[in-house]
Amino acid sequence: MKPATRVFLRNEKNEKFFGEGPCRLLKGIERTGSLRAAAKEMNMAYTKALRLLKHAEEALGYPLTEKTIGGKGGGGSRLTMPAKEFIKKYETYRDACYEANATIYRQIFSEEP
Repeated sequence: MKPATRVFLRNEKNEKFFGEGPCRLLKGIERTGSLRAAAKEMNMAYTKALRLLKHAEEALGYPLTEKTIGGKGGGGSRLTMPAKEFIKKYETYRDACYEANATIYRQIFSEEP
């Protein structure tokens, strides 16, 4: 037996808008330079990835990516500075939640026979 923690954030309408999926998507965009490539790596439809990104941007109130249009090297996307800062904060919060849950779990269940 072990504890399980799912960490996600909700907007003012109590709708989930950010968690591990969107976080992985943003990190994939940073790594690949493309929303389409990041979605493909996750076996996610491009339209779903775009929806996740737009939903998070609406909740946060700022863009998470900057897009470049076609041209010689082709188009792509990169994370904005606020997006990079948000990811760091989310991961710090998530990791603290995991650790707190593990600590509480050990305190309560360590007495189990």
